[in-house]
Amino acid sequence: MSEPPTAAKTWRVLIADDDRLTRLMLRSVLEQEGYRITEVTNGQACLNEFRRSPPDLVLLDAMMPELNGFDCCVQMLSLPDTAHIPVLMITGLEDPKSVNRAFDAGATDFITKPIHWPVLLRRVRLLLEKSQLQAELQAANQQLKQLVMTDPLTQLANRRRFDQALAEEWRRAFRGNSPLSLLMCDLDSFKPYNDHYGHPAGDRCLQSVAQVIGRDIHRAGDIAARYGGEEFAIILPSTSTAGALHVATRIREGILNLGITHDYAKYGNQISISMGLATLWARQDLAPSLLVRFADEALYQAKAAGGDCCIIHSNANSGNRLDLPGLNLS
Repeated sequence: MSEPPTAAKTWRVLIADDDRLTRLMLRSVLEQEGYRITEVTNGQACLNEFRRSPPDLVLLDAMMPELNGFDCCVQMLSLPDTAHIPVLMITGLEDPKSVNRAFDAGATDFITKPIHWPVLLRRVRLLLEKSQLQAELQAANQQLKQLVMTDPLTQLANRRRFDQALAEEWRRAFRGNSPLSLLMCDLDSFKPYNDHYGHPAGDRCLQSVAQVIGRDIHRAGDIAARYGGEEFAIILPSTSTAGALHVATRIREGILNLGITHDYAKYGNQISISMGLATLWARQDLAPSLLVRFADEALYQAKAAGGDCCIIHSNANSGNRLDLPGLNLS
């Protein structure tokens, strides 16, 4: 007998076989190894149970009435997020055609009848361990991908993720014929804050501001990013200027409500933020860099106006379709 599964992970095995004695023997042997067992008597019942509660592994008899194991396997593995579940086909057929048919159906491995129990247990254990290892590797890769796209200080998207997301949303806006809004944000008088209060205090300030921004960006497609230094960028798909201005107002008020003292600010005595807003309808003859340019220019105006405000770019100020023959920039 193989070593039983660890207590940390009790795998569930779905057995599908129309032969009662085979099911009883499979259940008995596998339960002795610590596996949790669900058994069904035909292919359709197997498919229904698989859909209802996907197991960690399927032991599937190839020849069953109503829906045979080959067709059942194809249908199971065509369901969303199930391709990783191993299927061990049990067959009394070992001719090359049947073996190829099992693998073509998506079976991970096969074992022939009469069943050699030590071989079965070994294969079940190896398939489950391999499946678990692949899942852990996939999770680690996803985590690594997230880290590569995340600013370590603020936990917002980083510049790389921003550039990627802006290009994606620009294409989506073009296909969907919808407006795309962008907020470029910059903390007011942040260099004097860093100089007088120290970089650790500056980092804490950036983290607090990022929490406010992240809290007010809730839709699935919205992206808040640290653009660089004390500058942030917020992508708002399918959002008019009025909608984006509402978001900007919430963020501005949220940052003021932090009440972070700044005795060396050019205006006022606490941390505040300036924002530039631009909205465009994507077109084939325009690039997303134009949206960044407009939002940047509006941000420059907000800074020049004394900060703690949001300025809307005059050439991208409504979310309406825009004719830009001469680009009369504000």
